[in-house]
Amino acid sequence: MTEAAKWDKTFQKSEQVTVKKVTFKNRFGITLAGDLYTPKDLKKGEKLPAIAISGPFGAVKEQASGLYAQTLAERGFITLAFDPSFTGESSGTPRHVASPDINTEDFSAAVDFLSVHENVNPEQIGILGICGFGGFTLNAAAIDTRIKATVTSTMYDMTRVSANGYFDAMDAAARYSLKEQLNAQRTRDYQAGTYAPQPGLPEKLTGEEPQFVQDYWHYYKTPRGFHKRSINSNGNWNMTSSLSLINLPILAYSGEIKNAVLMIHGEKAHSRYFSEDAFKKLNGENKELLIIPGASHVDLYDNLEKIPFDKIEDFFKKNLK
Repeated sequence: MTEAAKWDKTFQKSEQVTVKKVTFKNRFGITLAGDLYTPKDLKKGEKLPAIAISGPFGAVKEQASGLYAQTLAERGFITLAFDPSFTGESSGTPRHVASPDINTEDFSAAVDFLSVHENVNPEQIGILGICGFGGFTLNAAAIDTRIKATVTSTMYDMTRVSANGYFDAMDAAARYSLKEQLNAQRTRDYQAGTYAPQPGLPEKLTGEEPQFVQDYWHYYKTPRGFHKRSINSNGNWNMTSSLSLINLPILAYSGEIKNAVLMIHGEKAHSRYFSEDAFKKLNGENKELLIIPGASHVDLYDNLEKIPFDKIEDFFKKNLK
């Protein structure tokens, strides 16, 4: 672990926590980079509950996940905000690739790291995922029984939206046409020895974009949330990344999650149906869906008046003990 040389986050630094750069490997041999946040009053030999945090999809640890990590560290947790495989400061080539399998594994790799940390109680580890990594978080909770509590915030199921489009508007014929286009792109990529990018957020808004696209733009493309290593701020996903997301749906076994789950979504979020539908599959009395009045999807990235940190703190303290 090394001290962060300079503050490179999109949020203000807290004087109540210490931040260190860390790396750890996942089962695929990819080295993941993270920022480990610890309370400044942490005593030698003291063991605290810990939370691994990632997302949104296309973001880096210096954006929303770092804000969540720092805030929860102020409240007495050890937290790890990390860059998923193939993105940010984490390794893996080609760059800017998503995988439902590998990105689920990234959370378990973070649990590996926290489980052996000298100041973490390995029986008190939770995870938190934002946006598209909310879906991967829930998927990780379904396979990794070491995870004692799970929070999703403004969740996307990236496999569902990739295969079906928004609000499941894509039928089988349209999906087949999309697969034809993506597989033709594979051939072109192989011939060229490069990977064509997906369309990303526009450099400028016309005002005719859907409101949620404008909301994304005002987070990722302005000083509010811009970060040079963020795909959504300053890059593009590889176009053919969508193939595995289309073909490998997550959440197949989410109904078997026994440990506690809190799902948080904004009342006005275009993505609200992802959380509502995923919540219906969960079983047990220790599951909760919390809808935040008046909140949009992006409000839960960084709006401290909308993100229910008191509720998140209480949930983790109740279930990580």
